[in-house]
Amino acid sequence: MLIAAPTPAVASATCFGQFPNPITDICWSCIFPLSIGNMTILEFDQEDISNPSDPLCFCATPTPRIGIEIGFWEPARLIEVTRTPYCLVSLGGIDFDPGIDAPRGAQDSRAAWDGTMRGSTYQVHYYTNLILYYLEVLLDFPCLEKGSLDLAYLTELDPAWNDDQLTAILNPEAILFANPVAQAACAADCVAASIGFGIKEMIWCAGCNGTVYPLDGHVQAHVGGVQASSLLVQRMLAKMHRQMLAWRWHGRDAQCGPKLAPLMDKTGYKTQLVYPVPNTSKDEGRCCQPLGRTTQIWGMAKEYPIKGEDFSYMVFRKRNCCAW
Repeated sequence: MLIAAPTPAVASATCFGQFPNPITDICWSCIFPLSIGNMTILEFDQEDISNPSDPLCFCATPTPRIGIEIGFWEPARLIEVTRTPYCLVSLGGIDFDPGIDAPRGAQDSRAAWDGTMRGSTYQVHYYTNLILYYLEVLLDFPCLEKGSLDLAYLTELDPAWNDDQLTAILNPEAILFANPVAQAACAADCVAASIGFGIKEMIWCAGCNGTVYPLDGHVQAHVGGVQASSLLVQRMLAKMHRQMLAWRWHGRDAQCGPKLAPLMDKTGYKTQLVYPVPNTSKDEGRCCQPLGRTTQIWGMAKEYPIKGEDFSYMVFRKRNCCAW
């Protein structure tokens, strides 16, 4: 894609970024807890969701086998949120512009029931980043998705990302939650995500960061860049699930392979900010956040003017695997 681009793929005056350093920028403790069945082997004060109770498992494909059920959090995706269309923040700030027009990031004031509120718009890029596999951190481990760093999705090429009405085709159920009662109920999800994981049944809530719907780049209530980008990371994951480009990897039925999940289980993901300020300083021993956790806990001093207004997140997904 970079070779075919009609414009040079070089850093521009408005595109900034940095390739994540696997040693200094990634919080490797987010892989834990490591469990066998429902018994935790290594925890390191990390948060977890429930695991299958039986430590033994059986898979019929590709060959029948009996194995041990292992649970861990796999760093598998990288999502960046940028103001500048085609700015590849996670590749060092490469300006990859193929000449196709796309809206630039912006902030504006929008009418609200209590006066005015600030909204914002961003573009989002979705990478497969199977860092455990391509760095060969774990050799001959069958429970890793195989692959390398690859740019898989650009919202600049998706017309629904910049149109609330068009994206309603993708999320028609949003009309069920477009009322004050449903939005007020998200306070419970905010509390749950701030002390643990969010409430997975509340599919319309993004915890303390806003609402999951619509599945596009318009943030209705912009509090800060970290809050807005955290919200858009969750929206992007939900969008990938809805388009069946992301699957569920946790649960007893996913031990032998991923399962389709058009409705994302938000408790199956944790994220870590890796740019502009890598969130490697631990709060109560943790530097990864469940989706929807308030940024007041971990997002202070993570944004600064000009070069620090685009964001990149490492995404850890829960994995239950039948290892043999």
